[in-house]
Amino acid sequence: MNQTNPIILSRDQHLISRKQIDENCLKVLYRLHRHGYKAYLVGGSVRDLLLGRQPKDFDIGTDATPSQVRKLFRNCFLVGRRFRLAHIRFGGNQVIEVATFRRHPGDDELPEEEAEHSHFVQNVFGSPEEDAARRDFTINALFYNIADFSVIDYVGGLKDLETKTLRVIGDPRVRFVEDPVRMLRAIEFKNRLGLSMDQSIYQAIAEHKALLATAAPARIREEIMELFRHKISAPVLKQCRELEMLPHLLAGYPGSDESIALLEKIDRRTASGIPIDESFAIAALYLRLFADSCPPSRHAHIGEALRQANDILVPHSRYFSIAKGIHHQARELLIGCFRLARGRGLRGEKRFLQHPLTPLAFELFTLWSEVRPQLEPLRNEWSSAIDMQRNRINSSNAPIKKARYKQKSARKKHHK
Repeated sequence: MNQTNPIILSRDQHLISRKQIDENCLKVLYRLHRHGYKAYLVGGSVRDLLLGRQPKDFDIGTDATPSQVRKLFRNCFLVGRRFRLAHIRFGGNQVIEVATFRRHPGDDELPEEEAEHSHFVQNVFGSPEEDAARRDFTINALFYNIADFSVIDYVGGLKDLETKTLRVIGDPRVRFVEDPVRMLRAIEFKNRLGLSMDQSIYQAIAEHKALLATAAPARIREEIMELFRHKISAPVLKQCRELEMLPHLLAGYPGSDESIALLEKIDRRTASGIPIDESFAIAALYLRLFADSCPPSRHAHIGEALRQANDILVPHSRYFSIAKGIHHQARELLIGCFRLARGRGLRGEKRFLQHPLTPLAFELFTLWSEVRPQLEPLRNEWSSAIDMQRNRINSSNAPIKKARYKQKSARKKHHK
């Protein structure tokens, strides 16, 4: 797929403006360039800018080694073991990642054990062309050169952007064995960017989808959360179900029509401006399975619901190393939905209404009642009670604390 010569678009041939690029990212690019190094904006940020989208973050590629980058920036920290990356920090939270161009290692640079070859990343520096060739998809291998504001394409990414086609750089069957997570990323980009997927990708997924179970759980966990953040969890996981990827991706997730319908509503909730929390996402993933395994009734015992919630969530939490706090909150959201589905007037209702997670559980239950309309009357019954409790908390907390403080002070004076 590599071209004999790169396609280079000069400044007047594309729509990328420096006004669209983060100010701190420009500072890094300019300083690298002033000291004689190549300084390229790389990856998804170039793709998004060419598509008229605002990138979430900006990454930089350079021919400067990590140690050379560190000498240029006092706020630079090197991370990584097998391949060193430079993280340049601005303020409290922003990090600009700077990576030295790298290449596929040669045969003499690989480990002796052949089984380790596909998972091996060597600290081998390369040229911009070699760096483009080792990236995943053609649309993610475009460079923006700060020296002359040109866009450089070594792999045909510009044509694929124009035709809205997603293609893997190289043979998908080989590249998916190297990194199985690319299969999930292919489905993500197809749905997020509205692309058609090259037929060779479908064929490679059919052959190698089982390898998803061998991918690092931390990476799968982050990719799943990216689907929620980009408001595409429903279409991506629906297509993963159609391609029979789900059992290898999220063991235990039912992927039923009702589950996908709930995720569609979660995506719309996120699109409305409400940030997605991981515990909320986990509870949404497994709510249908929990609801069917523990049908609510007026006589159903809360202890059984707790056991069922743990049976469902513990395997997920252990596999993905979910923190106890996140696991606990996801479980409480499921239990909250169980209590709401049992109806009002049962023992413990007052304590339940005062629980800090009850409003969030009610929000999830509301979305679930849109999937299962038979729950709508229960949702309406609880709505006014939860609103009253929220208003009571908002109106009474501060004055009570102040009054108690004054009484305590008065008692101290009396004893003196």
